[in-house]
Amino acid sequence: MNAVLRLALACWLLAIAPLANAGEAAVAVASSLQFAFPELVEEFRSQGGPPVRVNYGASGNFRRQIAQGAPFELFLSADEQSVLALHDAGFTESAGVIYAVGRLSWIQRPGRGALPSDHAPLSAVEAAIATYRDGEGRQRVALANPEHAPYGIAARQALQRAGLWEDSAPLRVMGENVSQAARFALADEARGGLVAYSLALAPSLADQAEHVLVPAGWHAPLHQRMALMRGAGDEARALYQWLEGEQARVILRRFGFQPPDAAEGH
Repeated sequence: MNAVLRLALACWLLAIAPLANAGEAAVAVASSLQFAFPELVEEFRSQGGPPVRVNYGASGNFRRQIAQGAPFELFLSADEQSVLALHDAGFTESAGVIYAVGRLSWIQRPGRGALPSDHAPLSAVEAAIATYRDGEGRQRVALANPEHAPYGIAARQALQRAGLWEDSAPLRVMGENVSQAARFALADEARGGLVAYSLALAPSLADQAEHVLVPAGWHAPLHQRMALMRGAGDEARALYQWLEGEQARVILRRFGFQPPDAAEGH
């Protein structure tokens, strides 16, 4: 690492250092939980749980940040690989647990054309490709960046399964995380996008979007895993234990997440 990169990393670590304040849990949370997690924290706190300081982002980015020394105590990933890689590298206390199984959905603003059916959830992408080829305009198709976002990987797999990955290249716009991808999907120039089902169900989006689920078999399972980092404090441990309980699962179900026992081998 050269001097410039070392200086940039040092400045970044100083900037996020307040995450590790005593008396509160410092948590890195996948963007697919951006609307569900505040409710989880509210319920946890109502039962006497300690304060929680949350950062939302792409799981792959959090994996790199933690490996570089970011002072998070608990990591809720949108996939398994990010947590397991940190465990293999010695950053977590254990391999953690699967706390939920996510789903992928197509979302679009009402009036952007026919909503795809359950059996052909990517027909809107096909229509956007046809419109572009006919020279009638470019309707964007949004997804999270597959380089570091698990829901972006799932979106790419679904498009590849449908034979649309290459043809959709001129139309694709990628969010840094799945929450940003959802905003791109509802922009004026977009036909729609492939995002977490949990975001499609969020009250703040439900009023301005319609959605259809992508069949679970169209992409690799979205087994969402969490783990405590080495040296995690009591506050983070209390939250970790509470998130494994039934009260947390009830909230997660309301946002479209399947329970952990839906994951094979858990």
